[in-house]
Amino acid sequence: MKSLFVRIFLSFWLAQALFVVLAIVVTLFFRPRSSSWEALRTTVLNEAVSAYEEGSEAQLRQYLDNLDKTQHVRAYLFNERGEEVSGRGAPDWAARVAAGGPRMPHEGFVFPVPQVLRDSRASSDGLHRYTLVIGLPPGPRVFFGPRGMPVPGLIIAIISSGLVCYVLSWLMTKPIVRLRAATQQLAAGDLTARAGAPSGSRRDEIAGLMRDFDAMAERLESLVQAQSRLLNDISHELRSPLARLNVALGLARQRSNPESADMLDRIELEASRLNELIGRILTLARLEDGEQRVPCTPVPLNELVVNIAEDAEFEAQARHCHVHCVIHEGDWGVSGDASLLHSAIENVVRNAIRYTREGTSAEIQLDRAEQSQGAEAVLRVSDSGPGVPEDALDKMFEPFYRLDDARGRLTGGVGLGLAITDRAVRFHGGRVRAFNRREGGLTVEIRLPLVAAGQAAPAAVEPVPAGREA
Repeated sequence: MKSLFVRIFLSFWLAQALFVVLAIVVTLFFRPRSSSWEALRTTVLNEAVSAYEEGSEAQLRQYLDNLDKTQHVRAYLFNERGEEVSGRGAPDWAARVAAGGPRMPHEGFVFPVPQVLRDSRASSDGLHRYTLVIGLPPGPRVFFGPRGMPVPGLIIAIISSGLVCYVLSWLMTKPIVRLRAATQQLAAGDLTARAGAPSGSRRDEIAGLMRDFDAMAERLESLVQAQSRLLNDISHELRSPLARLNVALGLARQRSNPESADMLDRIELEASRLNELIGRILTLARLEDGEQRVPCTPVPLNELVVNIAEDAEFEAQARHCHVHCVIHEGDWGVSGDASLLHSAIENVVRNAIRYTREGTSAEIQLDRAEQSQGAEAVLRVSDSGPGVPEDALDKMFEPFYRLDDARGRLTGGVGLGLAITDRAVRFHGGRVRAFNRREGGLTVEIRLPLVAAGQAAPAAVEPVPAGREA
């Protein structure tokens, strides 16, 4: 039993049921016995026979009625022919017992037949034989079943204790279920998730745990927001001195001599890289701040891929490489931000032509896949480069992660391109993954939900979480 609710419920129910059973058993053990009436039945028989012989039916009936009123005992006197001699009439069970039949032909359940005593003797002249049948009052045996066992009482006690324990277990585990749901939301990147601590009157361990969780989540949210704001503010602040640096660089070129041209070109190159880095950091910060919403603008994904492929083909000529693009017929409409999707796909394609072997082609393929949630576009970008170690396939999409610092410096990469791709794709409700090809090289697969023709674009999607999707 892995469920805490089931374990608590069954434990409490078993304890309550055991307590009730023991209490009833002890009560049964110490309850009054009918031994006193068993000792008096001979006296009652003798008095009943004497009343009948001395005063006939009327006196016997008066004696038995008085016994019923004072002692709540029903007594019947039968002769040897099975006739009730008082003239009051006898029930079937009394006549059956007088004839020597079973004392309890069928046991009662909720209202059982009273306990029966039987005795007989001969008349004073020895010519007749009388049988006395006494039905004792049920008294506390209303809830006793066969052979005096309290079966109905046990069933009622077990059911009532089960209901009480169920409610108690539900009240105990309900906060844990809420805490678990809030934990899952927080792990998925929703930093606004809270368990909702109970009112201040509740001071048990579970309530304290929920308050601690809410405090932790609030602190975590403030730290992440502060980090995002810091990253955003620093990037914005760097733009101003960078702009002044470009102005100074232009003035320096006007006053420089040919010998300093190479140094100025180097400064311009590094300034351009710094400007690109700042732009990527700003893009990453916007995607991770959790405040942006996906726009509902329709974007033709096939046209977007074709434009990126044409630009990449021009860039790949420097390494004698090509870009081979295959797009099948169909409707490729997606909903989102065209510039953001362009940047996400372009980062992957540029990486492919950057690391594919010289003289080979980077392959782009756009397919359609049907899923239970709807159709989605599957974009695969493959190269014939050296590939990536298996343990680094997921780390590639982390910010500032580079497989080789030397190669990063050579190509000018800073480890933000694929991180932006990952955030941008998930921002649009898709997912991205990378895997090595059997024939060599790397394939990056991007999946995006498609919007059917004539279908309204979905409303704002939840913000992308800050962490890497599993």
